[in-house]
Amino acid sequence: MLTKEHCKTALQERLLALAGTSLDEASASDKYAALASLVRDYIGQRWVDTTRRYDDQRQKQVYYFSMEFLPGRLLDTNLSNLGIRDVWREALAELDIDYTELLSAEHDAGLGNGGLGQLAACFLDSLAALGLPGHGCGIRYTYGLFEQAIVDGVQVEKPDSWLKDLHIWEYRKAGKAVLVEFAPPLGIVKAVPYDIPVIGFDNRTVNTLRLWSAEVRDEFSVNYSSLGPEDYRKLLEYKNGVEAISQILYPDDRYEEGRQLRLVQEYFLVSAGLKSIIRHIKRKQGSDLRRLADQIAVHINDTHPALAIPELMRILMDEEGLGWDEAWDITIHTISYTNHTVLPEALEKWPVGQLQSLLPRIYEIIHEINERFCAELWQRYPGDWDRIAAMAVIADGFVKMAHLAVVGSYSINGVAALHSDIIKNDLLNLFYQHAPQKFNNKTNGITHRRWLLTANPGLARLITGTIGPAWLHRPDHLTELLPFATSTTFQQKLAAVKQDRKEALAKFIFDRYHLALDTRSLFDIQVKRIHAYKRQLLNALRIMDLYRLLKDNPQLDILPRTFIFAGKAAPGYYLAKKVIQLIVTLAKQINSDTAIQDKLKVIFLENYNVSLAELIIPAADISEQISTAGKEASGTGNMKFMMNGAVTVGTLDGANVEIREAVGDENIVIFGLTAEEVAACYQTGRCNPLSIYNQNERIRHCVNQLIDGSLPVIGDEFKLLYDYLLHPGGAFLELQDFAAYLEAQERLDRLFRNDRARWQVATTNIAHSGRFSSDRTVTEYADAIWHIRPSESPASLI
Repeated sequence: MLTKEHCKTALQERLLALAGTSLDEASASDKYAALASLVRDYIGQRWVDTTRRYDDQRQKQVYYFSMEFLPGRLLDTNLSNLGIRDVWREALAELDIDYTELLSAEHDAGLGNGGLGQLAACFLDSLAALGLPGHGCGIRYTYGLFEQAIVDGVQVEKPDSWLKDLHIWEYRKAGKAVLVEFAPPLGIVKAVPYDIPVIGFDNRTVNTLRLWSAEVRDEFSVNYSSLGPEDYRKLLEYKNGVEAISQILYPDDRYEEGRQLRLVQEYFLVSAGLKSIIRHIKRKQGSDLRRLADQIAVHINDTHPALAIPELMRILMDEEGLGWDEAWDITIHTISYTNHTVLPEALEKWPVGQLQSLLPRIYEIIHEINERFCAELWQRYPGDWDRIAAMAVIADGFVKMAHLAVVGSYSINGVAALHSDIIKNDLLNLFYQHAPQKFNNKTNGITHRRWLLTANPGLARLITGTIGPAWLHRPDHLTELLPFATSTTFQQKLAAVKQDRKEALAKFIFDRYHLALDTRSLFDIQVKRIHAYKRQLLNALRIMDLYRLLKDNPQLDILPRTFIFAGKAAPGYYLAKKVIQLIVTLAKQINSDTAIQDKLKVIFLENYNVSLAELIIPAADISEQISTAGKEASGTGNMKFMMNGAVTVGTLDGANVEIREAVGDENIVIFGLTAEEVAACYQTGRCNPLSIYNQNERIRHCVNQLIDGSLPVIGDEFKLLYDYLLHPGGAFLELQDFAAYLEAQERLDRLFRNDRARWQVATTNIAHSGRFSSDRTVTEYADAIWHIRPSESPASLI
């Protein structure tokens, strides 16, 4: 059994071994590296045992392919999952080491952008916690998306050099490298895996997140002194081209070079991953791959890894000697696909010429898939050329990746009930008509271990002290909190936990931004990727309206509010960057205005990532989930906020619909057009914002502030936003939903004036949040899609 004395001795010895320093002289980074390396020691044997158990039992395993994984910092989570966090915290305290400061020495892994990567990380956590044989497959980006800074009110992108220091959790496996082949000039690239252990909570399972790094192949050696200028230039181009593959997440697709690199990355990921998997299967279970679908499941997270379908076909035919029909039967029983978007412009498609020149053999296979699929459609729908053209994998000079994913997968799922209905009834309706048995829903979930146990330990202790620890393994047990929703004692304790988290966030903001917040004000929070359909602009308009009311009447009776925003805009997304600039401008204007008596504060927090989210979300009183109905596939931020006791104000979009079903109308504030009303608005052309602008003076006043000099900016800085809001297409219906949004905010104001009602709503949300645990989601995937089972007996899991 691990003791405090053992921990203290081991840490000091490891500091000497790694950093050559004493505890007194060691930096926070030194202490972090020493502790993390000790944790690696604890993990190793479990990891080896897990792999051996999977192989010995010949268990079917799932491989989850995703361009993004956002696990956040791992030290605290790993200590918790190993069951040794408390003893280490106590040992560190006795050594006068600040545990929180030590954790902050770890960099967030720059392996994703937002919800897609966080979801993938949650799924890996749940797979391990449930003892399920499942692994992640991604790219080891040298640089993350970017590090966001706000300079003179605008977003500036800086390199996210997350790997500049040693990434203690990864293991380079050079001996397991594979070769990935592109057409010249890129040619053959070596893919080297870096493995990160994924530790199951309170069990013996350790799964793997395998990340691939592109390197120049070993046999590529040159006598530089013998090269002429042209040869040397070509050599540098090749080297730079290879290293660029795993250099950066999401190259800028405004330019041809960036689009080409994205395609290269997508093939690099699936080719390296599949080759590695097939090699392992052959080594452990023999060379006969006709039972491959019984041995593995390959899941593609959105369309980015859809090239897995033709690549698996290529491997089975060209390298393993199978015929087309046999290879196709294996492929369509091995690969499953999750769709993550209902926005047509977000569905990937690649120009035929580009794919053909970069990956000629892969294009040949896609072309044959398309020919055979269209022939199948012709047999079923003779003469219906419009239907066949609409469903073709190759059409109008493009390869449509969503169509490829649907045709080559045995399961296609959406990520919320509403989203899945839209897929079936609209986005992929013809495919649903053709093969309805393929389509299903798997509502997203979040890992309660990170987003409650780790992010909000005070709340976790309160829950365990109230209902016991069963919820840690079975989050559905959180419903046992419901009888305490009206308990004055429990409500007081919950209020104290919330206040503590608000004060922690306020301290961070003061230390970082020198802005003092009233922690008794309502923390009204919207944190997510900046995009028009997520409608941060609607929130900003509401703030402008409230500020105007306060300017007209500083004695206005409102509950003081602190509006907190965070999120990144894509570098080329000019409109989104303008929204950030507007929020920062409002913050500058409002926060310096003493006339409103500190009833209103606004702050935009830079460089939103998982670690910042863990600080922000537990502090929220109000969760803004206000996307245009029918546009957000699911959302997972909504789940994280409800799990931490925030009250949701939102549209009937994504998983908000199911949250309302879970908690009841009285425990969520819903407003705005429904998805059906939004669709009808667009289809009939009735969504004319100009008529609303002309008829509603309150809206007109807000919109006019963007151009009438009310804001402290020079010239027509926000003319773009003004034009966008009044565009005849209706934008994302900000003005159509504005009046309903204001009414929803009035309902929130009334709720928060009643302390007993407020904390009853908060408790009810926490109690029902177990339904949105990724443990539930992953169990559904495991049972209904992947057909995998736990490798450990229930007794060893708890």
